[in-house]
Amino acid sequence: MDPITFTLIISAFTVAYVIYKAQRRSVLDRIAGPVPKSFLVGSMADLMQNQAGLTEFSWQEAYGDIVKFKGPLGTDRLLISDPKALQHILQTSGYRWGKSPERKELSRMISGKNLAWADGDGHRRQRKVMLPGFGAPEARSFLPIFFSCAATMARRWSDILSNSEDQSHVINIPVWVSRATLDAIGQAAFDYDFGATEDHDNELGKAYQNFLMKVLGSPSKAALVILELFRFIPPSVLEFLNEHNPSPRVAHARRVAKIAREVAEQLVSEKSDALLKGRSKNDIMSLLVKANAGENPKAQLTEEELFSQMRAILVAGQETTSSTINWLLYELVRNTKLQDKLRAEIHAAQRVAALRGDSELNIHDLGGMPLLGATVKETLRFHPVALHVWRAAREDDILPLSTPITTTTGEILTEVPISKGTRVVLSIPVYNRNKAIFGEDAHMFNPYRWLEPNHVTKGVSLGPYANLATFSAGIRVCIGWRFAVIELQAFIVELLSNFEFSKTPKIDKIRREAAVAMVPTVEGEIEQGCQLPLRVTFAKKGEE
Repeated sequence: MDPITFTLIISAFTVAYVIYKAQRRSVLDRIAGPVPKSFLVGSMADLMQNQAGLTEFSWQEAYGDIVKFKGPLGTDRLLISDPKALQHILQTSGYRWGKSPERKELSRMISGKNLAWADGDGHRRQRKVMLPGFGAPEARSFLPIFFSCAATMARRWSDILSNSEDQSHVINIPVWVSRATLDAIGQAAFDYDFGATEDHDNELGKAYQNFLMKVLGSPSKAALVILELFRFIPPSVLEFLNEHNPSPRVAHARRVAKIAREVAEQLVSEKSDALLKGRSKNDIMSLLVKANAGENPKAQLTEEELFSQMRAILVAGQETTSSTINWLLYELVRNTKLQDKLRAEIHAAQRVAALRGDSELNIHDLGGMPLLGATVKETLRFHPVALHVWRAAREDDILPLSTPITTTTGEILTEVPISKGTRVVLSIPVYNRNKAIFGEDAHMFNPYRWLEPNHVTKGVSLGPYANLATFSAGIRVCIGWRFAVIELQAFIVELLSNFEFSKTPKIDKIRREAAVAMVPTVEGEIEQGCQLPLRVTFAKKGEE
């Protein structure tokens, strides 16, 4: 497109937008927020390109829990962290707040038309089919798998340390943890062995390593504008365009989708055959195949939905858990006393288990370690892997507020009227550091807050775990949150009982990189992907 034509199009769009805004005034015009740096990108680059959470923390400090900011092309957005408003949007409003078309398309590109993509009745049906595989008993039954996968990684590390002169080694934690958690989700969800920790040549396993960072990490300003333009294109046309999009990131997503579908088709075929022979297992994919073999169409998934669930589970269940483990270890090398206390608690529990004749801890042992539970909660609070929830109002609504806000005209609002079509960004990091709920030290990593009476107050009920927004809430709450908590505990028990972790010179250069999932990178080395180099040595046992 030549420069003159491009200028005319932008000018026409700007004039139309100004006329539109003049005719459609709303309360949003009086809500305070940052001044955008440009019309083209608005303040979206600040939100998506800075270290995760930093922009939101500064906005919250300056403007409060409801902030108006400009998206690309001058569009209005609300950044929301107010507890009552979050509760209303996520829990009490049902499907009145849904995914916007551009966000649905982004979800489809990443993992297909599955539970994460679906909305309304489609989402209700898919969730009903999948829930039986994600209950508390099912999550607890996978504990031995999580321990086994963590132990396999520990054995590989032990070999590395044993072959070094001083029995220590600098290990890039994300590389190994992502492999082990991939193996764990493969065995638990699909009864499928990626063999990633053992370096097996598995095409799907390699495709999903560092996947989100490769596709969504550090989006350019052009990408942010293009994503905004998605909203003006019919979904069917948009899907066609993205299936032929030459962008290297989109092309990588398509390649991974192709590999995942081929494996999913093979697994479904094998599990259907096992079901016919009466040999069906209890992994999640087998349960979905069994549900599809029933006669109730409302309890079934389409073929595309069934295959896409594998992609959703891999993205949501592998990279998110892997990143949380990374951040937990990051905090432990910055607080060696906490690391020592945790290890002592783990060793004490292992001695009790050994006295009763068990070589491995059970789910009750994990629940009996208060410092371990507190550290997991604090990591999920302070380092929420999923940063934002993006929603659009499907009808006019009124948002209740926990804390009144003052408009730019001096008006005090205890609720905010919302027009149909309003787009909002729900900030998980800012809510998770709400001082009224988590204490005046909410911006500090402090696991002991969970062990001290009245340090954490109940506040508004939000989320399925510890009143955190980390797993979202309501009808779209993370279906695998129980798996994540148990897997985190199992991995930390295995790692801390065998190894000690300490800083390396790069620890002060670690960035909280936003790539949908928050991942650690090293300042100035983003092209090398996820990095958290820590020095690892053998842990001393029996001296606590």
